[in-house]
Amino acid sequence: MVPSWMAIPLIRSNIVIFFISMSLVLLLALGVYSSNRLLTHWLLVRGLEQAFLPQEKTLQDILLSSAGKDTIRPAQVTGLRLSTDPDTPTGIPQDKLQKLQNALHFESDGSTVLDAALVYPVQGPAKTDGEVQYDLSETNWLKDKKLRSPEALEGAAVALSSNRGLTAIPDMTLPGNFGRNAIIAYHPVNAAAGTPGLLVLVTQSDILESLAPLIWSISAAIGGLCLASIIFAGILLWLRFYDQVRTTRDIQYLAHHDALTGLPNRAVFNARLTEALRLSHAKAANIGVMLIDVDKFKEINDTHGHGVGDVFLQIVGERLKSVFGDHLVARLSGDEFAVMLTSVSDPARLTKLAAGMIAATEVPCRIDGKDIKISLSIGVARASDGSWRSSRLLHCADLALYRAKHSGRSTFSWYTPSLDADAQKRKEVEAGLVKALKFDQFKLVYQPQYALRDGSLKGYEALIRWDHPTKGNIRPDIFIPVAEDTGHIEEIGTWVLNHACHEAALWENNSRRVAVNVSAAQFIAGETQKRVAQALQNSRLDPKRLEIEITESLLISNTEGVIETLRQIREMGVSIAMDDFGTGYSSLSYLSLFPFDKIKIDRAFIQNLGKDASTDAIVTSIIGLGRSLDVTITAEGIETEEQAILLSAAGCDLVQGYMFGKPDIIARHEADYPVFPLNTTGGMWFPQQHMRSGNSPKITLSPTLARNAKVVPASAEFPEESTGTAPDRRRTRSAG
Repeated sequence: MVPSWMAIPLIRSNIVIFFISMSLVLLLALGVYSSNRLLTHWLLVRGLEQAFLPQEKTLQDILLSSAGKDTIRPAQVTGLRLSTDPDTPTGIPQDKLQKLQNALHFESDGSTVLDAALVYPVQGPAKTDGEVQYDLSETNWLKDKKLRSPEALEGAAVALSSNRGLTAIPDMTLPGNFGRNAIIAYHPVNAAAGTPGLLVLVTQSDILESLAPLIWSISAAIGGLCLASIIFAGILLWLRFYDQVRTTRDIQYLAHHDALTGLPNRAVFNARLTEALRLSHAKAANIGVMLIDVDKFKEINDTHGHGVGDVFLQIVGERLKSVFGDHLVARLSGDEFAVMLTSVSDPARLTKLAAGMIAATEVPCRIDGKDIKISLSIGVARASDGSWRSSRLLHCADLALYRAKHSGRSTFSWYTPSLDADAQKRKEVEAGLVKALKFDQFKLVYQPQYALRDGSLKGYEALIRWDHPTKGNIRPDIFIPVAEDTGHIEEIGTWVLNHACHEAALWENNSRRVAVNVSAAQFIAGETQKRVAQALQNSRLDPKRLEIEITESLLISNTEGVIETLRQIREMGVSIAMDDFGTGYSSLSYLSLFPFDKIKIDRAFIQNLGKDASTDAIVTSIIGLGRSLDVTITAEGIETEEQAILLSAAGCDLVQGYMFGKPDIIARHEADYPVFPLNTTGGMWFPQQHMRSGNSPKITLSPTLARNAKVVPASAEFPEESTGTAPDRRRTRSAG
């Protein structure tokens, strides 16, 4: 249905079109009527002239006999005209009129002679063209109502002056009405000057009656064509109006609804929310709003295609409508929905609805034979008084949604005032990032990577830190997410790559490798390899000493383009490592697509090592996979010697973590090296000698790891431990 505010201009425009169309129809009807009258006039003239032309000789005889021989005079001098005596009567004597009637009674083809009159030229200066004027003012046919139109007498005077012989002048008014009589004007051709003219008043009604069938037939045909034209024009007008209404309705629908899901769009939601808040203020009621975001929707698009992604959004929209029923559900953007709840506004019922929506996503949707899990994050806010505005309410719901997404996803979160402070902090961080890049407030620290076989230091992983001038060191887990959200991560990543290469080129030990993390947010297929090449060229670092770490989430998006970029980087001599291996669902498939040089076992597996048999089996399998593929295996997040012993027994190549050194400057790491006595006698670096002392905790190996463990003789002598920074036992993830 088209709203009234859009229908009014539409009706106005079509009213104008209607009046224009009707005007054209009226003009057409007027033209048909005019053509009918002109046709009747022409037929009537032709009929009268054909009836009286055979009697032209009779008319001439009567004219001459009635006027008298002496009235016909020769032409006078040029410029002078003869006129009759004003006292000369213009009427024909009764006997002459009777003779005229008798002579023409049976030969006028239905037209009866009613009267006749002689008309003499008017005395006056002669005209150069020889035209003679006649005065018909003394003719009383108009006064006697024998004629309806004065134009008939004027036409008769013109006919007499034109020297055309016999001329018929029907009695027709300007509107086209015909009288009962007509005038036959006769003046002999080439007659002498002063010859009077003869006017014969005859009936024309009989001729009109005889012409009526023909005229009505022609008029009916013209009227039929006119009616058909009107009907056709009406049909065209209706089709145009209907098409315009339908087009306007479609435009109106598309302007206020999402084309994919059919749900109301952001404009409708904002308008309805504003109106609802106004009414709630008047009724002292509360309103609840939920913002709903589809978790990892980009991965669904990249993995299954945009067609599947569209169907997925339609299914999500149907789930939302099934849960929230009559409440307003709208799609605000690509993967973001909103719900306005007016009849349910107390916190308990809102919480129940949000929990019900999360529960409704437990059943996966099946598209093209594939089960796709639905995961939604929901932010809930509630307007508790009349001071709330729609923008403020949506902002609060958005803050709650942000907390829900950073709380593990597939959950809901309520807005609390503390979220405003968090948002303010994010704004400060966002503004500070711009200054940090401009004034070079970032710095790099490094975490060492040791070889488990002999305890040698193989390299470092470069980690960024923000040295704020007033707030001190800001942790990466605070500013990196903000940088990714704002787009600054690309510039920050380039800064890390350039500085890491430059600093590594200046190290005294040129055998140490440096690893740089490249996140999915900063990786650009076709451009990243250029930045790597530029960093190597500027720093003159040996490409073999550089290692690029990526996560498998990078490969989900544009797999072919990413692999081609990685291949070009590897051809430079740079090593490629897969970070956080095992946390995704397709890591093994990516190993078959690209020959990685290193695999890093995620800390999520390391922290449960030795405590869970399934974790031990997974770690052993990953290490065995590395050996089969001739890929170096690195375990990150090592915090205890027990973990080091188990990884050593399983055959892990490299380790890094707080046990071997916190992120710090290179000089301190080199000064503390080795953090544990090196293995110079063969065998395994761990367990160390002090692990055999009575104070050492007893370590129980899982059956899988126990088969690979080697016992170091108790009598073996180990060098004393070098003093250094004690390992921090806190489990803190290093951020790059």
